[in-house]
Amino acid sequence: MNMIKFAERFQTEKQCREALFNLRWPEGFVCPKCGHREFYLVTRRELYHCRRCEHQESVTAHTIFHGSHTPLTKWFIALMLAVDKRGVSAVRLAGEIDVSYPTAWLMLHKIREAMSNRDSGYMLSKIVEMDDAYFGAPDEGGKRGRGTDKTPAVIAVQVDKQGRPQYAKAAVVDNLQGETLLKAAHEMVEVESELRTDGYKPYQKLSDNQYNVQAEKFDPKGNPGHLLWLHKIISNLKAFIAGTYHGLDKKHLQRYLDEFTYRFNRRKYQSQLFMRLLNACAATSTITYKDLTADNLEAS
Repeated sequence: MNMIKFAERFQTEKQCREALFNLRWPEGFVCPKCGHREFYLVTRRELYHCRRCEHQESVTAHTIFHGSHTPLTKWFIALMLAVDKRGVSAVRLAGEIDVSYPTAWLMLHKIREAMSNRDSGYMLSKIVEMDDAYFGAPDEGGKRGRGTDKTPAVIAVQVDKQGRPQYAKAAVVDNLQGETLLKAAHEMVEVESELRTDGYKPYQKLSDNQYNVQAEKFDPKGNPGHLLWLHKIISNLKAFIAGTYHGLDKKHLQRYLDEFTYRFNRRKYQSQLFMRLLNACAATSTITYKDLTADNLEAS
């Protein structure tokens, strides 16, 4: 959907509400309390009133938009910006849709909640490449690699038999010990999958727990194809976070990793990204400022 089509389709609150209505009730209204289909609209409050049990339902109930005072037209613009592979910072969003920075920050975290929720039930399988990476502000001492003080994360990508990437997942971890890596693997990768890793010893813990681990020392000169696509994805992920958000602390890092992998996993469906994200937002319950313990609003 290009910007011209977007502007034509979602320029009014009514159009946005109709889009949400069709996503929530594609075959017509169904009362979530009693299942009855007959209703009337309470226009002053935009509520659907069930004629049988008299339950009243908002089109935004049980979605990330619930309780928000921001117009849906602005929400929809935020979604359109959020599907861009570069993402959008809260600073930029605040300027684009004329809301305060805290409002934009919360909106984007709600959108990331929908992204995370959508991919949470999917597992990588068959052939999976796995490695670790580090995120955060530069160390004062300049330490790099596995000796850094930055936040570690495990990145995994499912590849086909030709080694081409299919789907990716990422998880923030406390450390890179064997038990921690095993827990991360169980959350992202189906057991009995083939796991391709570098020679880092803790990854061997996975071979004792129903994974077929193929560990090989990383040698970019002698074996340039080893973990090639995984390292490209990690590089793009770091560039995404550094370029759009200028580095992040551990507190909300997982949400940003989920944002990146959500878009990566749907890269072949560019024309459908907005509607897919809108559908995810309509199927995800809202979170609040308090839920995010917003005592540390990083400039993102």
